[in-house]
Amino acid sequence: MSSDKQMWIWIASFAVFLVLLYLLSDVLTPFVAGLAVAYFLDPVADKLEALFKSRSAATALILLVFFIVVTALGVALFPLLQAQITGLVARIPEAVNAAHELIDPLIARIEQELGASEMQKLKDNAGAFAGKAVSWVLDVLQSLFLGGKAIVNTLSLLFIMPIVAFFLLRDWDLLVEKVDSLLPRNSRETIRDQFREIDATIAGFVRGQATVCLALGTIYATGLTLVGLEFGLLIGLGTGLMAFVPYVGMVIGLMVAFGVAIMQFSDVVSFLMVAAVFAFGQGFDAAFLTPNLVGGRVGLHPVWIIFALMAGGSLFGFTGVLLAVPVASVIGVLVRFAIGRYRTSILYTG
Repeated sequence: MSSDKQMWIWIASFAVFLVLLYLLSDVLTPFVAGLAVAYFLDPVADKLEALFKSRSAATALILLVFFIVVTALGVALFPLLQAQITGLVARIPEAVNAAHELIDPLIARIEQELGASEMQKLKDNAGAFAGKAVSWVLDVLQSLFLGGKAIVNTLSLLFIMPIVAFFLLRDWDLLVEKVDSLLPRNSRETIRDQFREIDATIAGFVRGQATVCLALGTIYATGLTLVGLEFGLLIGLGTGLMAFVPYVGMVIGLMVAFGVAIMQFSDVVSFLMVAAVFAFGQGFDAAFLTPNLVGGRVGLHPVWIIFALMAGGSLFGFTGVLLAVPVASVIGVLVRFAIGRYRTSILYTG
């Protein structure tokens, strides 16, 4: 078979995979989540397997401890987070009024510069955009948290995902060997090399960045709570969670923290203490966390990660968000491989 025919077969197979992913995206969430948990915990399972001489026993112990810890954290933090979310929502009107007090003088100045007619057009366009944005956010929240589909997805995550994670983690090495045995013989070593790079990229980002997010969330939540910032626990944990997207999470968390600080504090020292918490977190991340836990193995640009998360969520919903980083890693490795081949081809060298 010619290389052109092989290429078209691979392209057609990938297209079929995308179609199936789109059609089955509503039922794939627990399976993708279970796959993520199994991949995340596989290194620990390998070490305990050598100790217990049983993969099943190691898998059962790891998942038992993992879900006990997650459940305990959820039970401990949920009442606090619920109270802080309720309080933050109740303070939104006050925040809007404070924003009006800051922005209204600026709008008046701009209106003097532009004129009444131009300013009215600007207000109309801004209002239309804001209305569409709010409508989109409400639709997304409704699709996530309301309706029968959301209930089914939640129940499937609670009951099906642990079962999927157990069997995938137990049989992980067997599945890897099975996939390896199906690789085309002539291209096996090349494909293996690309899979190793993909694994290093995903492991470096998913495992490493998840640990970074946990550490930063703990630092920000503890620091902001000690400073005395209202909703400090919620803002800190949210900032740590959003740190999965480099730089974006920190910027959003800092803006929200300063917004709350404006409503709460009247002295400069308190603002400086809030800023110091974020400065310490970012400094600790840059000096220790990211270099040691993520390192230079990732090769994923922050803009590419943001685009992948947005595109995955838009096309395939929550399942697409879960698959965004792995798919982005695969595409990034394949693009680098294609560029390397191009630079050795006659198209580049002439």
